[in-house]
Amino acid sequence: MILNVTIEYRTVWGEELKLRSGRFCYPMEYSDGGKWTASVDTSEWAVGEYHYEVVKDGLLIRREWGSHHLDMLCDGKGSSNYSGTVLDIIDWWQDVPQRLPERCRIFREGTGRKSGTAIPVFSLRSGDDFGTGEFLDLKKLADWAASTGQSVIQILPVNDTTMTRTWRDSYPYNANSSFALHPIYINLPAAGVAADNEYRKMQQELNSLAEVDYERVVREKERLLRQAFAETFSETEALDEYTDFISGNRDWLIPYAVYCVLRDMHGTSDFSQWGEYSVYSSRMAEEFIHKEKEAVDFHCFVQFHLNRQLCEASRYARSKGVILKGDIPIGISRTSVDAWLHPELFNLDSCTGAPPDAFSADGQNWGFPTYNWDRMEEDGFKWWKARLKKMSEYFDAFRIDHILGFFRIWEIPAGSPGTLGHFSPALPYSTEELKAAGFSPRRPRKGSDNVLFVEDPRRHGFWHPRISAYLTGAYKALDSGMKKKYDDLYEDFFYHRHNGFWKSAALKKLPELLASTRMTACGEDLGMIPACVPETMEELQILSLEVQRMPKAFGQTFGDTSSYPRLSVCTTSTHDMSPLRAWWKEDRKLTQKYYNEVLGYPGTAPDVCEPPVCRKIIEMHISSPSMLAILPLQDWLSMDGRIRCTDPDRERINVPSDPEHRWCYRMHISIEELCSCTGFNSTLRWLNEHYGRV
Repeated sequence: MILNVTIEYRTVWGEELKLRSGRFCYPMEYSDGGKWTASVDTSEWAVGEYHYEVVKDGLLIRREWGSHHLDMLCDGKGSSNYSGTVLDIIDWWQDVPQRLPERCRIFREGTGRKSGTAIPVFSLRSGDDFGTGEFLDLKKLADWAASTGQSVIQILPVNDTTMTRTWRDSYPYNANSSFALHPIYINLPAAGVAADNEYRKMQQELNSLAEVDYERVVREKERLLRQAFAETFSETEALDEYTDFISGNRDWLIPYAVYCVLRDMHGTSDFSQWGEYSVYSSRMAEEFIHKEKEAVDFHCFVQFHLNRQLCEASRYARSKGVILKGDIPIGISRTSVDAWLHPELFNLDSCTGAPPDAFSADGQNWGFPTYNWDRMEEDGFKWWKARLKKMSEYFDAFRIDHILGFFRIWEIPAGSPGTLGHFSPALPYSTEELKAAGFSPRRPRKGSDNVLFVEDPRRHGFWHPRISAYLTGAYKALDSGMKKKYDDLYEDFFYHRHNGFWKSAALKKLPELLASTRMTACGEDLGMIPACVPETMEELQILSLEVQRMPKAFGQTFGDTSSYPRLSVCTTSTHDMSPLRAWWKEDRKLTQKYYNEVLGYPGTAPDVCEPPVCRKIIEMHISSPSMLAILPLQDWLSMDGRIRCTDPDRERINVPSDPEHRWCYRMHISIEELCSCTGFNSTLRWLNEHYGRV
């Protein structure tokens, strides 16, 4: 089909308009009156949608919100003239919707500022769960949140992470599927498990533990679920609801179920060791299901109940005026079903990480493969959109983990140290450019990072300056003149060359992805962030994250809560930090500075962060301009000496510097007990009302 489009759009000198569909990009012709036209053949398009871009000096500087869909236009729902072979369209530019975050249901009534609680699902505790928090516990937590004037419950990722069935699987950011939910969060009786004496005894024993015994809970839940499956599956399979779930989720569910069976058969999630099954195909899956139908059905059965329970919790929370806020990890596991099913979407020969800094001389290697964004763009980011659509069934808002990764990521070749990594995407120097400057780049010996330049793994003859090269013997061996030349190249590369380029890279993806659902997007933008990141987040109305002890203004020790941007989420701490009371004890000098200069108290800071001090800190946050003030449950409870945990060190969720850390924190009181704390709850309600968050 030939698509003839005309769109009115006012550009400035040097800008041009282009039409793009996946990997196909077409220049448009300008005519008087600000009108741009193009005639394109859509026969090779991978997707039936397109959008407009503004380009200047070869870089994307603006992209419209979302895409135009041909099926809608051909059905007569747009301004079009369709004859079957030619489609004439008078088009329009789609701007980012005004007041975009306020589309969220919690802002439809009342104030434009809300509060909430952050807590992992596994950390919840109630009389109904089984050694760990469960999805249905969120209903009780929503009751508490609503009664105290809160509107948001923020959780960590809840996707299945089962790889080894050891405590290492407790890490929630290394999922085996970007779609499947973790069986640990299932409520057993609601999935057909008989709550008999054996069950009650085991439940009481596991719930008496102060922390999550991850391995035991996973093992016992699976054992009981297999019993329930044997007894109830024939009845469940006959339900229209079950049939609808299978048909609506088949694209990810069937590969996931087959993956789980093969993982258990081979004793490893590394699909490269699965022999004839190491490469996925739909035909292979069909033949395998024919042989192992019961084993595959079990995993579909479990996912059906998990989906049903999380949907139930989400609907209930919404009925109380409370939304769930999810968390989407930046990476996927290289042994996940996603990598097995769609290896073309990921650079499996590379790892994501972080460049060297003051805390890590060799940088960090997170182990996740990087995304093949060019390949993803070819089908209009279909995988990402499906992932977000699934999330939107449960969540009204979501946290984008490491949003910087949508601009650029630190990419490390497999088996190499972090010092041999490079930013991706990037604009590496060509061999000719470097020779003209007097350098002759060459590949290093295997395992050596004593080089000035690192060759791009996918562009032979293009080179990235080696990070922190001034520490290498190769740099020290240069004479003063060559050092000056290298320093100039280094300065240009890391601080100037990519300013517009990384923004352009983000604009290729973020508007399209964010427009695919109605979820409110919140970015995790802590640390060293290029200027293009906050600029782009503001343009796309993505809420930033504000943490007082990680200020964004240069030279500050602590952030000023009264000057936080409106489009932000503020918090006292994150899951990667010590909660408020534990932080208070970590650095007495820093605490003293905070006590005198931020809180305005004279004299010596107390050894313990007493409830009145905690309350003042919390009031500083909920009185801020931030649209959302979402605090960890541990920090909310710190205001009341009668109910807060006696040992603040037990409240830490994660220690990023410790690779052996176990994610096992649980509330020290149950949600039922929390709901009965009338004095504390009345105070919390009053604070939210007083500071305009109800």
